[in-house]
Amino acid sequence: MSLPNTTLNLLSFTGKIRVLHLTWFAFFLTFLVWFNHAPLMAAIRESLGLTDAEVSALLMINVALTIPARIIVGMLVDKFGPKLVYSILLFLSSFVCFSFALADNFQQLIITRFLLGFVGAGFVIGIRMIGEWFPARQVGLAEGIYGGWGNFGSAAAAMVLPSLALLFGGEDGWRYAVACTGALLFVYSFIYYFSVQDTPEGSTYFKPNKSGGLEVTSVRDFWFCMAMNLPLVGALAILNWRLTILGLIDSGFSLGVYILLFAIYIYQSWMLYSANRSIFTDDVPEIHRYKFKQVAILNLAYLTTFGSELAVISMLPLFFLDTFEISPVMAGLLASGFAFMNLVSRPFGGWFSDKYGRRNSLLIALTGLCVGYVAMSQIDSGWAIPLAVAVSMFCSFFVQAGEGAVFAMVPLVKRRLTGQIAGMVGAYGNVGAITFLAVLSFASAATFFIVIAACAVLTLIAVYFLDEPEEGMVEVLPDGTVQLIEVS
Repeated sequence: MSLPNTTLNLLSFTGKIRVLHLTWFAFFLTFLVWFNHAPLMAAIRESLGLTDAEVSALLMINVALTIPARIIVGMLVDKFGPKLVYSILLFLSSFVCFSFALADNFQQLIITRFLLGFVGAGFVIGIRMIGEWFPARQVGLAEGIYGGWGNFGSAAAAMVLPSLALLFGGEDGWRYAVACTGALLFVYSFIYYFSVQDTPEGSTYFKPNKSGGLEVTSVRDFWFCMAMNLPLVGALAILNWRLTILGLIDSGFSLGVYILLFAIYIYQSWMLYSANRSIFTDDVPEIHRYKFKQVAILNLAYLTTFGSELAVISMLPLFFLDTFEISPVMAGLLASGFAFMNLVSRPFGGWFSDKYGRRNSLLIALTGLCVGYVAMSQIDSGWAIPLAVAVSMFCSFFVQAGEGAVFAMVPLVKRRLTGQIAGMVGAYGNVGAITFLAVLSFASAATFFIVIAACAVLTLIAVYFLDEPEEGMVEVLPDGTVQLIEVS
């Protein structure tokens, strides 16, 4: 495949490039809001007198609701289209952001932070939008730019919000800084709705044949999917356990949460069965089949890559602050280097996948990620600060290149299910974040980094079984016409 076929004229603001720019900026704003608390945590801690346990709880709770949210939003975007769903998500999330800025005790903080986890589902919406507008030979690069430039929102939060809070001044400076991010969401929700459409002119927006659960195409894949749904509720159970251990919720409430999570899994399993009951009696035609194995491997890869990124950008400002005894503003700037690499590394991972193969790209990224986290585990107060930042940026390059490689593959599994597949894969990123942050809550930062490296080794083994996309996927037009969509 030649290089000219995979390049994009990013200076253009017409057609599909216009949609790309408008969509990555929507994602950028969701990440800005989702992580607007991390660089301000020192100020929030001082302002409301939070304990270390409460700070740890806020970091973990921030990524909790995103797990079911990405599953739900994936279904909604496949059914109603990305334009409407993204606009509504931005609009509603702005008000939750305002509520977080107004919180005056820990209970209000943790409730609004939990609800703000929903804004993290915005990523899934753009994956479907970009997948609709770009052909297979460019989709990896386009998804990489969307994800990488959008993910930069967390770096922008770390770089800008501490200084903005200082500019407002006083004990409530952090509140005004957070409220500003909510105002941006509110305004852009209208801009996005009136500026994009779901597909290029004349293209068909394929919707799932059935709603309520992810379609699979064999009995074996049904049970495989059932098993892969377990960690989605398991991660929330881990969070519930940690909050109980930290003394932030009582045992009675904790038991109620466990029962609720069990009920959610049973309901989710029933919806999966309802969407796929026909496979137990009838074979799915070969041209309509896809391998759920592909989704499962991408789940694990995103757990390790994006899950570790979420966890690290949540803890890195405080880690640098406590390790090197520097100012909160300086700690935020240094920590922003980890997310800063998104500008180039995630698009690079997508482009590399388009040109040299999805599996090879993931294998290389996971190897570099493993080396990077082992190196980060050695950082202590005796290190020179520039060296610590350089090591974190080296690690983040491979982390985010791996993310780009994962989502270069997601739109090529099954077009009409792209939203749901992206939702499940994306949710696994949050599973990883909760798991890794739970480790951090009772272990040292060094152990935290080593655990991530160990997960990378296990994921490397799984990725060896990933299949490259076939020549095309088959979808059926509303009039019954069969259409072959090129994916290689």
